[in-house]
Amino acid sequence: MEFNNEGKKSYVYQLFQSIAPKYDLMNTLMSFGIDKYWRKVVAREAALQPGDRALDVGAGTGKLSLELAKQLDNSGEVVCMDFSENMLKKAKEDLQRSEYHDLFSFKCGDAMDIPFADNQFNAATNALVLRNVEDISTVLKEMKRVVKPGGRVVSLDLAKPKSKVFSFFYYKYLNKFIPYLGRLIYGKRGPYDYLPASLKDFPAQDQLSKLHKDVGLVRVRYIELTGGIVAAHIGEKPCKIMRNLNVE
Repeated sequence: MEFNNEGKKSYVYQLFQSIAPKYDLMNTLMSFGIDKYWRKVVAREAALQPGDRALDVGAGTGKLSLELAKQLDNSGEVVCMDFSENMLKKAKEDLQRSEYHDLFSFKCGDAMDIPFADNQFNAATNALVLRNVEDISTVLKEMKRVVKPGGRVVSLDLAKPKSKVFSFFYYKYLNKFIPYLGRLIYGKRGPYDYLPASLKDFPAQDQLSKLHKDVGLVRVRYIELTGGIVAAHIGEKPCKIMRNLNVE
């Protein structure tokens, strides 16, 4: 699938508007339920403390937002932000039924132009978002901008397994079975034909890690999960350094 920037944004918006009702079911089926563990890793790496404020960029139906809230011990805030109104509506419905419902707020917004001022959050996260944006570096810059100095930016996305044998079977599964499962669940072609196509030109782990460094994040690292089919990338916004001043 070839897109220009506006074409991709429009396509992805319409895609997520249409798949919102069964999005969680599809994720559970195609990951065999392991996606819950992936989100727990992201929440752990966000390093939140009670009373902190977190931004979940491209929050979708709020599954990662819920894991972030569990780190706050009923004191703090998780802002669920997504540009798909249907995804955000489902997040509101689901999260309002959770025991952490008082910790959530919701914002419709674009990951490329986050509608918050600088230095507002202790951490900013995204899960399965970077493949879907027009420019990865812009999103990372925006996430870095809105976190406080010392705060973390944590990104989870599909990765490229390094084992040749594992990769062979994984790409067969991704390219053949996932689109078939998507057609089975949604009754039409399209929604999950896009998923393997979106990985084709997506940066591999080391390349994506470099993009995190290039936007000025420090202590950048990544954790490969489930044989390297996904990876969590972690970086920190540099703390302001106070220079020694000689005061006469």
